Amino acid sequence: MEIAVSPTISSLSPSPFSSPRAIKLRRARVSSSPSTLCQKVQLMQQRQLGDRNLEETEIAAIIGACRCYRIPDFDMKSLGIRPGVATLSALLLYCMESRLIDEAEALWCEIINSSIVSGVGVDSCLVDAYVRTRQFEEVMRILDEAASIGFSFASQLYSAAVNCFGSAGQLDMMKAVVKDMVSRGFKVDSVTGNDFLKYYSMYGPLVEMEAAYEQLKKSRILIEKEAIRAMALAYISRRKFYDLGEFLKDVGLGRRNTGNLLWNLLLLSFAANFKMKSLQREFLSMIEAGFSPDITTFNIRALAFSRMGLFWDLHLSVEHMKSKGVVPDLVTYGCVVDAYMDRRLGRNLSFVLDKMNVDSSPVILTDPLVFEAFGKGDFHSSSESLLEARRQRICKYSELIAVYLRKKYRANQIFWNY
Repeated sequence: MEIAVSPTISSLSPSPFSSPRAIKLRRARVSSSPSTLCQKVQLMQQRQLGDRNLEETEIAAIIGACRCYRIPDFDMKSLGIRPGVATLSALLLYCMESRLIDEAEALWCEIINSSIVSGVGVDSCLVDAYVRTRQFEEVMRILDEAASIGFSFASQLYSAAVNCFGSAGQLDMMKAVVKDMVSRGFKVDSVTGNDFLKYYSMYGPLVEMEAAYEQLKKSRILIEKEAIRAMALAYISRRKFYDLGEFLKDVGLGRRNTGNLLWNLLLLSFAANFKMKSLQREFLSMIEAGFSPDITTFNIRALAFSRMGLFWDLHLSVEHMKSKGVVPDLVTYGCVVDAYMDRRLGRNLSFVLDKMNVDSSPVILTDPLVFEAFGKGDFHSSSESLLEARRQRICKYSELIAVYLRKKYRANQIFWNY
């Protein structure tokens, strides 16, 4: 359902910003919606907008309905409606969704010049719009006004600005916001600190990312799972596996609130460099520390065994998975098939596959960070393409293997054209 709504602001004074009391919402055109439902909503709005004793929540609800249904023309001033926080918030969100920056700015000025206090969600939408349109000076002005007036949610607005600048890759502006936030006496909370580190991991060089991590440690802020993954991806994409391992040990492998993430990444740092003795040693340390291996743990080892051609270790890993009740996924089957096919031992595949449930439906449960280090095997990539082509049909591992074996057989045939 497409909606085209264009609210405009009538100029009541020489001021460049008009009063929201004169805001007029024009008719919205709904291209596809149930006609009876639209008529009911329109009649309801026509009756309620004529009532000057409407409650604030009712006015906001009517404005909110503009996003979904056809609405009649109305003028707040002529109806004697005095907009409050809910009304102005609804109007501001309405303008931002319609990308009407000037109208939203007028509403913000009305809020600043009155005793009305809007919500952080509304103001963060305005900040996000300015970031997207690269009007960074306006963002800093809004933050300054919110802090100077003493809005109770000023610190949250700073956090929203950090998130907006970071997601846009504006690291210098994000850093400036954090400095201004600290200088005004606001505390950098865990969410803001982790966002700061995450975006430096995504868009900044390793040196600045590590500096941000040290700042986070000095602030005694606990690095959360999302930031850990972002830093790990930065190390993996640059093939800095030793630095990745040192970082994980510094974070603390004994943490329980991240599950197996830290241990799996540590194993990945050794497996990607094919340091098999270190991989086995850390795997045993993981079990001794009380962590139970999951599908990602087993597949990290299976990928290393497969690439190195360590068939016996691969067999033992499959048996270990079975004893732990861990169900193999498409990556596990890919490790087995690729290991045998790459060395032209396809006739011996049944030795391992007979111990696996090839009649189950294919799933991928492995952490995507593993593919950043190892890539996807030939069987994995081929099977994903086949599954995407057969979305409506339920496949089995046995079918995927049969199709792949036929493909490899045909690829090995040489046809001479005379």
